[in-house]
Amino acid sequence: MSRRRHSDDNNDGSQPHKRRRTSEPIEIEDRLESLICRVGEKSTSSLESNLEGLAGVLEADLPNYKSKILRILCSVARLLPEKLSVYTTLVGLLNARNYNFGGEFVEAMIRQLKETLKSNLYTEAVYLVRFLSDLVNCHVIAAPSMVAMFENFVSVTQEEDIPQVRSDWYVYAVLSNLPWVGKELYEKKDVEMDRLLNQIEGYLKRRQKIHVPMLQVWTAEKPHPQEEYLDCIWAQVQKLKKDRWQERHILRPYIAFDSVLCEALQHNLPPFTPPAHSDDAVYPMPRVVFRMFDYTDAPEGPVMPGSHSVERFVIEENLHCIINSHWRERKTCAAQLLSYPGKNKIPLNYHIVEVIFGELFQLPAPPHIDVMYTALLIELCKLQPGSLPQVLAQATEMMYMRLDTMNTVCIDRLINWFSHHLSNFQFRWSWDDWADCLTQDLEKPKPKFVKEVLEKCMRLSYHQRIVDIVPSGFSALIPAEPLCHYKYGDETSGSLPGFAESTTVGNAIKNRASNEEILTILKDVPNPNQEDDDDEGESFNPLKIEVFLQTLLHLAAKSFSHSFSALAKFHEVLKNLTESDEGKLHILRVLYDFWKNHPQMTAVLVDKLIRTQIVDCATVANWIFSTDMAQDFTRFYVWEILHSTIRKMNKHVQKIQKELDEAKEKLEKQQNKKRDSGDEEDMEKNSEDEEGQLEEQIEKLQEKVESAQSEQKNLFLVIFQRFIMLLTEHLVRCETSSIDINTPWYKNCIERLQQIFLMHHVIIQQYVGTLENLLFTAELDHHILAVYQQFCALQL
Repeated sequence: MSRRRHSDDNNDGSQPHKRRRTSEPIEIEDRLESLICRVGEKSTSSLESNLEGLAGVLEADLPNYKSKILRILCSVARLLPEKLSVYTTLVGLLNARNYNFGGEFVEAMIRQLKETLKSNLYTEAVYLVRFLSDLVNCHVIAAPSMVAMFENFVSVTQEEDIPQVRSDWYVYAVLSNLPWVGKELYEKKDVEMDRLLNQIEGYLKRRQKIHVPMLQVWTAEKPHPQEEYLDCIWAQVQKLKKDRWQERHILRPYIAFDSVLCEALQHNLPPFTPPAHSDDAVYPMPRVVFRMFDYTDAPEGPVMPGSHSVERFVIEENLHCIINSHWRERKTCAAQLLSYPGKNKIPLNYHIVEVIFGELFQLPAPPHIDVMYTALLIELCKLQPGSLPQVLAQATEMMYMRLDTMNTVCIDRLINWFSHHLSNFQFRWSWDDWADCLTQDLEKPKPKFVKEVLEKCMRLSYHQRIVDIVPSGFSALIPAEPLCHYKYGDETSGSLPGFAESTTVGNAIKNRASNEEILTILKDVPNPNQEDDDDEGESFNPLKIEVFLQTLLHLAAKSFSHSFSALAKFHEVLKNLTESDEGKLHILRVLYDFWKNHPQMTAVLVDKLIRTQIVDCATVANWIFSTDMAQDFTRFYVWEILHSTIRKMNKHVQKIQKELDEAKEKLEKQQNKKRDSGDEEDMEKNSEDEEGQLEEQIEKLQEKVESAQSEQKNLFLVIFQRFIMLLTEHLVRCETSSIDINTPWYKNCIERLQQIFLMHHVIIQQYVGTLENLLFTAELDHHILAVYQQFCALQL
């Protein structure tokens, strides 16, 4: 900053020259980074000549900038996996010219691999192992030492008392890299490789797969099996081995330099022992491979590789890598996907659409924020207007046809994506093609999907627009006009209990009455519960809540902002009315009755009531599972409310826990400082005072954390208890009436239970012991217990 000011003041021509000299090393470092990161992108020269030129530049700069070059190359190995073979070739060329540099690079990569594993960065660790594997093809690493590393990886399957997900990852790290290096390793070490694959096969046969149903997008195995990821990669590697390790899709620029690279001296990998298992290790969860298309769906042009061909894995893996590298920049990401190398040999649009939906529907959660996939697909449609929208429409049609067997959580994401997508294209869609849903029960997946999509579209537009764009035959599925229902506003409402008081309250609010004045007016509201129970009547008067909240919401019904202001202004009145649990529950009932035709307003105001502590999270859960909400129980907005409520509770606990950790850290620093400072009395007295204050603060925070965790545990207990009650009632009713349990309601309910487990698995894991002792006991119906067992198997 000072340098810039100086150059502005002294405009004599000498200063810029001085600046350039002092910043020259930085400029060269930036230039090196730019050259390395951009190699392999579009260029007038061939990739081979660019690589040779870059290798020459880097070799010349090695004496002065070796550590910088090492750091950049290690970073691109981890962060740009889609250009893997470009960088392995570059390292191969540098190793051929400077053997010591090759050795230092291999050591740096091993150090980085150990660090990523310790930091639980398992995706990046797979990329690093793949890079090391490909260095075998570039004659940088000796094949026997790579086989030895793979053997150490597979030996993890023999460890005792470890979660299955740990050994799963190490097996996947070997199998997923064999398409790159399998041929080379088999040529050099066929006996050892056969033994390695036999060990893997034995492991795959004995591993548990209870978790699979919970992670499948579709329950049906037709038209495409939804395979567990290790089973799928195993089948692909077996076919690759059968084809003598020949694959035709990996870009291998090092082949052009074979005569140079084969002369280079190779390095042995240092012995690599996988870090021991620790309780704080967070291994990747298992996955199910998403399949939507096969060769019959892409009628023209190149044929789509089969689901068990290794080419399918390589293409999908590279597309995932491109999305992972560029997801923050949708335009760059879309352009990179469409300029995928070898795009003329494959039906690229079909692969891209399948991979994007595979990520969007990944359970328990997509790798990136949901809206990114919508933005990316819109960008792709803009770049390929002649072909990609047709593939996307075909995919949407296929998913609509398979809604009956689609996971409810994935249907939610499909609704969000499709409505958002339509809003960017004037809501144009061939609705008549979906007229088959009009003859079905409204609770069936197809009509329910169309109804929820239209409701979401209305949030992104307005009611009349939706009425205008949808054919008149769909009127039963068009959402109700989002108007409020003010019970004291009808001509017939004069006879309703509380009518006179509502008029008085309304006038008082209009005249800017204070909270105290409103409470005085409400004292005159008769209590319908008084006769039944005098004590109860004092604390809970449902009519008071109805009179006040109906009137307040009616006066503030113009917008979200009006409603927020009204709730904030009369916070004291609302707190007074909701002192009891019945009061809290009743305020939600009144809110729902008033805004039942406007789900978004209901969701937003429930959120506001939680934030302002008028209702608590457990009350919201009890309300959602109450008979008042039975008719809306399977609607999308209800589950938005529940998950938002759980997230709020979780964030509250995390916030207090963070404050406690910071206070403990501060105290520890204070004590260390005291030890180091010696015996100065004043200093010691001050530090003792500070320590006392901190200890007191820590004690209070500890109590708050325990209280919040207790509240959090109670919330999950309430939710699971209510699920068990509802599902048990349904199962008993079906059994006594001898009817099939698999109704649309049952599918929705059991999959919502799965959703709670999946979306909040990290938190629920803490309370597994309590859940097992109190709720998910052996006596529970096996249909419900199976969901809990699938959840437990996810982290086994």
